Amino acid sequence: MSSPPVPPSTARTESELESACGGMRVAAELLPAGMANDRLGKFGVWLPHPMATPDGVRELEQLGYGAIWLGSSPAADWDGYEALLSASESITIGTSIVNVWASPAEESARTFHRLEDRYPGRFLLGIGAGHREQNDGYTKPFDALVNYLDELDEAGVPKERRALAALGPKVAELARDRTAGALPYLTTPDHTAALRTLLGPDTLIATEHKIVLDADPERARTIGRDYTRFYLTLSNYANNLRRSGFGPEELEGPGSDRLVDALILHGTPDRILDAATAHLRAGGDHVALQVVGGDHLQALRTLAPLLTAHAN
Repeated sequence: MSSPPVPPSTARTESELESACGGMRVAAELLPAGMANDRLGKFGVWLPHPMATPDGVRELEQLGYGAIWLGSSPAADWDGYEALLSASESITIGTSIVNVWASPAEESARTFHRLEDRYPGRFLLGIGAGHREQNDGYTKPFDALVNYLDELDEAGVPKERRALAALGPKVAELARDRTAGALPYLTTPDHTAALRTLLGPDTLIATEHKIVLDADPERARTIGRDYTRFYLTLSNYANNLRRSGFGPEELEGPGSDRLVDALILHGTPDRILDAATAHLRAGGDHVALQVVGGDHLQALRTLAPLLTAHAN
């Protein structure tokens, strides 16, 4: 069986890069990578928040990962933040994301200040507008984000300690202007390249990417399709992938091989390293790896020496 494809070089034509980020106008030559957040490092881990344990976070910190991104929309007042921070020494804990329809800004601000008082500089508040298919009252999501950020301003949550889930140009620009930066999810290195050109060199881009540590491409794609099938039912993701050049037939059901290979990195550790770092070569600051299928800690243990060597 052939090995899974590595994402191609980030050198793209102007029109290809423009389409990769939903019409964002980009230059043919990429801008230099953005100013990295020293606390995040180059590589982190994205986990559904119920899977994050104090022992696991401590081990991931010792392995050299710079951040843990708590996914599956943890509540702003989730009672697990302190346990993860107290079990570790310096790793950043970020939310990816707190849903603005589910957690009031006042709660997010209270949590931020409580954690900041006890663990200074170690909590990053990621927020997002969710999906119309999942959230009651989903109307005018851009306005909802603006209002939420206004309330965080009033509550004294610093711009540089919050970030926005961002796919398209309008919310990405809001992330640049009102937060530390963007938290793209289910995207490709071309999307990262277009974001970097739009946002300039100093805005954080911390991109999630899914991985399956398996050198058998058919088996890895089968695992990956269990995830893409769900995400393709959500219009925000499906629309962004259309703008990124995937055709309607590729977005049907669980998605085409090309789509799955782009969204679910798979192969040997060396191949996954090369594919994951394509986001960094495209101008990203940080890649949050989400292991799908199998033992996530074991996969992250296997990858850690390669990632650490690359980051250094």
